[in-house]
Amino acid sequence: MYPHQRERLTEALAAHRAAALVGTTPANIAYLTGFRSVSRLVYPEAAALAVMAPAGTALIVPTIDTPAVADGDVAVDHVVPYGAFVFDYAAHPGDVGTRAREWAARRAASPGAALRAALDALGVSTGTIALDESGVTAVAAREIGAALAGRTVVDGAAALLEARQVKGPWEIEALERALIAAEEALNAVVQTLKPGATEREAVGLFEVEVRRRGAEPCCPLITFGPHTAYPAVPSSDRVLRNGDLVRLDVGCTWQGYHADVTRTAVAGAPEPRQEAVFDAVAAGLDVAIAAARPGAIAREVFAATVAAVRAAGLPGYDRHHVGYGIGLDARESPTIDADSTVALEAGMVLRLETPYYEHGWGGAQLKETVLVTRGGPRVMNRSRRGLLLLD
Repeated sequence: MYPHQRERLTEALAAHRAAALVGTTPANIAYLTGFRSVSRLVYPEAAALAVMAPAGTALIVPTIDTPAVADGDVAVDHVVPYGAFVFDYAAHPGDVGTRAREWAARRAASPGAALRAALDALGVSTGTIALDESGVTAVAAREIGAALAGRTVVDGAAALLEARQVKGPWEIEALERALIAAEEALNAVVQTLKPGATEREAVGLFEVEVRRRGAEPCCPLITFGPHTAYPAVPSSDRVLRNGDLVRLDVGCTWQGYHADVTRTAVAGAPEPRQEAVFDAVAAGLDVAIAAARPGAIAREVFAATVAAVRAAGLPGYDRHHVGYGIGLDARESPTIDADSTVALEAGMVLRLETPYYEHGWGGAQLKETVLVTRGGPRVMNRSRRGLLLLD
């Protein structure tokens, strides 16, 4: 855990008058411990928990995960596995095998029992527990709740999200690395995309290019023509035709941190309305970026952005949000919407957008990633965000 993260979490403990924070989502566990479970992809019902208290940190995992923890870059003070899993050990099982055997020898029967053991190891015998239940099943939540009977338990989701809102130097670097990979891969697609290609082929090329750069693709959406009005739709075998709008809404992760970038293109010469709609959403995004300053209220940024798109040529434009934070999750707080009273802070990283979707015509969209600094907004993207023309 980096000093910035410990400072943020310590502030969260104090703000919520808690003796310990307990995270259960993959992002919160990664933030608290650096651990990312692979087994959870196969066994999503298996709970994992990360605990932070003034005395240190603890990681609770199903026993199947102990070799991954021992072999990985996981920095915690205590590892408490639970549940049965059979390993055999050679006469000299190596460092990983030795640690996995030591942990397994004192495994708990259940996630709740493991959490009690972790809290005891961290010296948290009394006090409020801020528990984020959003990453466990209802069955696991009940078992954990029963194990904490007699303690005061409050919702810890907000505390952890608030801590993660402001990024530290390494997190900003990771977000930049992810964004570079996404934009370079996207440029490779744009340079080769021509009429006759399919949406599926374009997405496949993006995924290959992202992996070439050491990142992992995440929900890439590349749509043509009428499909550009669909905000979230699987890739199809639709063929790109001259005159089609193209919406390139792509993302990836690097070391668990997300990038999400969107550009709009036209196959051939753009029609007047295509240009007009694009110019309107671009004008709105310019205003959103300029407004992303410390102290700005999220709902005021939202209102200014929507008003700018309307004034620039889409008088009926409306949105439920114009962006949110980005980090270990593709979507984090704060949300830039009409109701949010959150004041922006230096160190927040926002993914701002001004999409327009019109069924029967198409869509145009831009997304930029912006770091809020004391001196104002810094756009982290490097790629050109004008309307792209495909030859």
